Amino acid sequence: MRKYWYRRFLLVLLVLSVLGYAGYEITKRQEQGRKKEVSADTVSSDTVIPGGMPVGIYLETEGVMVLGTEKITGADGKMTEPARHLVKAGDYIVECNGKKIADKKRLQDTLKKLDAEEVVLKLRRDSGYLDVKIKPVRNKKNQYMLGIWVRDNAQGLGTVTFLNTDSRFGALGHGIHDTDTNTLMEIKDGRVYETSIRSIQKGAGGEPGGIEGIIVYNRYNVLGTIDKNTDCGIFGTLERTDNLFRNTEPVGIMATDEIKKGDAVIRCCVEGKVKEYKIRITKTDKHTKEENKGLEIKVTDPELLEITGGIIQGMSGAPILQNGKIAGAVTHVFVNDPARGYGIFIENMLKYVE
Repeated sequence: MRKYWYRRFLLVLLVLSVLGYAGYEITKRQEQGRKKEVSADTVSSDTVIPGGMPVGIYLETEGVMVLGTEKITGADGKMTEPARHLVKAGDYIVECNGKKIADKKRLQDTLKKLDAEEVVLKLRRDSGYLDVKIKPVRNKKNQYMLGIWVRDNAQGLGTVTFLNTDSRFGALGHGIHDTDTNTLMEIKDGRVYETSIRSIQKGAGGEPGGIEGIIVYNRYNVLGTIDKNTDCGIFGTLERTDNLFRNTEPVGIMATDEIKKGDAVIRCCVEGKVKEYKIRITKTDKHTKEENKGLEIKVTDPELLEITGGIIQGMSGAPILQNGKIAGAVTHVFVNDPARGYGIFIENMLKYVE
């Protein structure tokens, strides 16, 4: 599901919140003392280890993403909108006056040191780059402002779909879109973290439910890295596979043409551990225009319906298995009927880890 985030980071350029991060490290002694019950070594090229486990997600953009513009009040009391018609939602600011912009703090620092009446921003727009000139406004606090709303990260919770032979994983089954611009976020890097489920909000017609988790974004809880955000999911490498895949056996990969309408199961964690729940695949469409909606499914398991009402936010990425093979992953819920939803063919996800 696209809206599974628990926080939104919507900040004016000069109102900045910086989240620190130190790289994950582990001593040899700790590594030797950890007993691995399953690893990528047990997986062959035609199998994967199915997931179903929730993880915390943190993404960082390449540059800072423009959400929109606004009017600001200058030192003279006049309202102006200096960036109007020059930048647009979905642009990425990658340079300011020739200096690389990696995050919001770097942009803020550049504006603080400004000694000219004009700012040149280098933007990445779609697949190209362009330079725009903006005259910043000095406010009553003697600060330069551009009147641009930006974001440089996103956080939330999702479900791991699979792990392959190279410790590469796939999750979500759909991309992470910015909640304000509805555009697929272009990422520089990201990380996945351990999480625990705090509560389940049951879905009902017109009101999708959700999984609420506790995620501590520090170096000790890092499980791996994210390097791709695509319409078919997020992908990366797990460094601590044993933390997620204990007692989980590899399964075969089901080709798209093998998948049939009928009984299947999904793996998810809504009762404190990963379990399988019954569903029905009601439709397959390998010619769908949206790669992450090739399957239509319906939850039939009474236990899961009682707990969640069906498919809820945070369940995106839950693997779908049919006849003992992994067929795909849950991606979306029908808002007016939470027992029903969409899924993605597993082959569409696997092409991003080859």
